[in-house]
Amino acid sequence: MKKVHFIGIGGIGLSALALFMKEKKYTISGSDLRASEITKSLENEGIKIYTPHTSDSIDENIDMVIYSAAIKDDNIELVKARKLGIKVYSRKEALDLILDEKLVYAVAGAHGKSTTSAIFAHIISSSFILGAIDKKYQKNMLYKKNTPVVFEADESDGSFLNSNPYLCIITNAEPEHMEFYRYDLGRFYGAYEKFLLSSKIRVINAEDEFLKDFQDDAVRLYPSRDIKNLRFFVKDYKPTISFELKYLGEFECFGMGYHIAIDASLAILAAHRLGYSLDEIRNGLSEFCGIKKRFDILKASDDFILIDDYAHHPTEVAATLQSVKQYAKELGINDIKVIWQPHKYTRLLQNLQEFKNVLNDTNLYFTEVYSAFEKPQEINLKEHFNGELVEDIKRYENHLEVIIDGKTQIIDKGIVICFNAGDLSYKIREVLN
Repeated sequence: MKKVHFIGIGGIGLSALALFMKEKKYTISGSDLRASEITKSLENEGIKIYTPHTSDSIDENIDMVIYSAAIKDDNIELVKARKLGIKVYSRKEALDLILDEKLVYAVAGAHGKSTTSAIFAHIISSSFILGAIDKKYQKNMLYKKNTPVVFEADESDGSFLNSNPYLCIITNAEPEHMEFYRYDLGRFYGAYEKFLLSSKIRVINAEDEFLKDFQDDAVRLYPSRDIKNLRFFVKDYKPTISFELKYLGEFECFGMGYHIAIDASLAILAAHRLGYSLDEIRNGLSEFCGIKKRFDILKASDDFILIDDYAHHPTEVAATLQSVKQYAKELGINDIKVIWQPHKYTRLLQNLQEFKNVLNDTNLYFTEVYSAFEKPQEINLKEHFNGELVEDIKRYENHLEVIIDGKTQIIDKGIVICFNAGDLSYKIREVLN
């Protein structure tokens, strides 16, 4: 039995790959900088985890090392593995090996790919590898024998080009992670085109600025004309949408917002193209109950609703804000507060004006930038954003305590939406006594 060690296993993407290889009967170990909710869940699955990184995790019995994009060449485990002559692969390089026995249905795009992937996997009842936690299964990976795998394909490091898909879905191709593409739009769009052409069946959002010009064969969704009679419901505080899609009839899906209708429609069209019946599609769609950190309702009562959301790009924030407003309208609530943790200096500075446009007309609280291992850059958030700078935040059962200028403010009314891809999520999930 081959032994594989994952460096950076605490990442949401790499942890799913590690679990997938465990199901393929590899012996798995892994390491990360610190313990986390993800590393603890991996330990519960019987995987040996080392924190922090240590050369003790590497010995001659390991057949292969796979490392995340966040790991640098001077990592002590990586250095030792190479010294011992162990085969070493980046996550990107390892995808061919990991996915080699499965028929792959890959979902890519700057926004919505986690939700679209999860919806699609539920519709076709398949294996999946996600960059998020599916709330029904409480997993980011589900392995089923003799089924295709729905794979959330990552464009941030070009690794989606190694997924070898039979079918691909692209939700949109808005420029993002441009540092990897050397800020070259030709290189960025060229990667998406290569990804499209690598697949035999393509399903695309044909109103996207880039995808609308794609000339080859594809199943095309035109949201503005194909999605009709979109309606919103709230059932026991749970958001739900219904809509008509093309000539296929009416569908109902967990979620709130026009963007959820687009994600679901792409998944429906992909399943329909593969030959699934409308009854099978509707039954599978009814199994989807959301993914963690995407419009994730942590607390809901008549007085106080707390929502955690992974949105960290202005397009995502804007779409989710519209969903929150619609959700509030259905509940008859007028008080909406936004707590925003900027994610990465590069993303903030590249999209500063867009963030200002989206956030400055909200009841805004914001934290300092979550660097995600980037070098800090000079920016005074108070000069750009109309809101309160939060120094710390604590979660209690029925309220939040936020520290502003050394003073405690209690938030216990209305809807609070927290936008973040950093550690704010952990703070608002840990309920204090």
